[in-house]
Amino acid sequence: MNILGLWDGHDAGAAIIEDNRVLVAINEERLSRRKLEAGFPALSIKACLRALNLEPRDIKCVSSCTTDFSKTLTRAFPALKEQYYLIRRRKTEQGAFQGLKKRAKYVLTEIGPSTLSRRISHHLLIKELKSLGFKNVNFHQYGHHDCHAAAAAFCSGNDKSLVVTLDGIGDGLSGSISVLDNNRLSSVKTISGRNSFGIFFEHVTNLLNMRELEDEGKVMALADYAYPIDDNKNPMLEFFQIDGLNVRAKYGSLQMYDKLKKILWHYPSEQFAYMAEKVLEVHVVQLVRNALTITGCDRIALAGGLFSNIVVNMLISELSGVSDCFVYPHMGDGGLAAGAAMCANYELNGVSKYEFNDVFWGTGFKDSDITDVLKTKNLKFEKKTDIAKETAKLISDGNIVFWFQGAMEYGPRALGRRSILALPNSEEIKNRLNLKLKMRVWYQPFCPSILKEDFDTIIEHNSNISYNKFMAMGYRVKPEFIPEMRGIVSLRGVCRPQVVDERDGVFYNLLCELKKLTGRGVVLNTSFNIHGQPLVFSPEDAVKTLIEAKNRYMAIGDYLVENENYA
Repeated sequence: MNILGLWDGHDAGAAIIEDNRVLVAINEERLSRRKLEAGFPALSIKACLRALNLEPRDIKCVSSCTTDFSKTLTRAFPALKEQYYLIRRRKTEQGAFQGLKKRAKYVLTEIGPSTLSRRISHHLLIKELKSLGFKNVNFHQYGHHDCHAAAAAFCSGNDKSLVVTLDGIGDGLSGSISVLDNNRLSSVKTISGRNSFGIFFEHVTNLLNMRELEDEGKVMALADYAYPIDDNKNPMLEFFQIDGLNVRAKYGSLQMYDKLKKILWHYPSEQFAYMAEKVLEVHVVQLVRNALTITGCDRIALAGGLFSNIVVNMLISELSGVSDCFVYPHMGDGGLAAGAAMCANYELNGVSKYEFNDVFWGTGFKDSDITDVLKTKNLKFEKKTDIAKETAKLISDGNIVFWFQGAMEYGPRALGRRSILALPNSEEIKNRLNLKLKMRVWYQPFCPSILKEDFDTIIEHNSNISYNKFMAMGYRVKPEFIPEMRGIVSLRGVCRPQVVDERDGVFYNLLCELKKLTGRGVVLNTSFNIHGQPLVFSPEDAVKTLIEAKNRYMAIGDYLVENENYA
């Protein structure tokens, strides 16, 4: 049975699974070219079907999630969703009633699902599916955090695991605690939307004049540049209290925003970011520590947007008694489409464990697709017999190379399919990438891809924790290697690596060739895009970005491209 999962909210997308495999999964932003697209994922659904040579009639089961009042309202009135999307991304003016709208949003999102909202959502989604040619499908709807939990639990590879989800809010909840045991996923505790760590950090991001639901990583990076403040002098730590598995916020979301605004008045931005980051590092880690003790588990699976915070994930993995910590690679709402499909597969077929070696679930392109685009542009290109070797030589000589290979990654991280690559030891290259090519703030560190054989040499880590292949976990770089890694390490001495092995194909070959030339199988790897744009999807997107960024070199398939109009 092919099961189609869809998500039509923030970072919309679609996925198709069969048995215990994800066959294809694509987020709408890659196709619409609007970062973190929020509309119904019609383009993603069509692309998933096309990738598998399927027609709508071939899909008998469709699954979705989140049926709370506010989500149902935006399904009924899509203009509300579009308006919020444009305001959040700073693509339009705020308008006269922006403050009132903001407050209404936080009030409405705390209203959970009802029988009526589920029925209306069901009707509206079926209507959208029918417009795409779907008929007589078996349609399922699941809870927001159930889908996060299913994705984390069923892809973790664990037979028994503590499963924790935390994000802003969905279906009136901001988190959940469950246990996977004997192929059964059982709920232990839910966390209400009023007690949301995610909304707290969303407020912090907004008050720092950044885009909520998008720039939280900037807040985490900025925190590293603060003069440290002792916990007993941090006024934000009292915002939350952890008692066993209970999370209690001192203030509701609207009052919390006002309190944070007053605190910001007294502190520089970087210290404000530091104090907020500390709230997560102290309280979320305590919640997970308590959950481990209460459930008796020693393995953890994590999902939800809050677990894009790699330092929190690292601190959890370092807790005493933890034998494994898995973070679902598409931890935010963009991963809900696959999670919804997994919920249906679990209910209908009892599938609770997936083949999970990679997340290369997007679509690839033929040589003719590539050359047809290259021929229309004023670019020099040549087919190479060993593109990995050629690219490694360019990188070792100090060049930045745009890298486009095979099927696209699923999720927010570039994992060697849609990447920008450079040496990891150059402050000059890091600054050029940030300020000229990526056009983003200077203080955000980049990430490394590291050969598995070099990982233990460079990185300090719990030997019991499995290698993280997906850039979802922070690791401490051994002090003696920090000078070699200064382009990809934070001021804390922490990096977010992708561990590369033979299964990564031509990207593995590239790192092996780079090791021959530099002595280390390490490369700076950042997403192939300009900041604020989605990762490139097609050869057309790749060429457009190469020209816009004025970079010199791109390796696309077996073709080495040179842009003579580089800066």
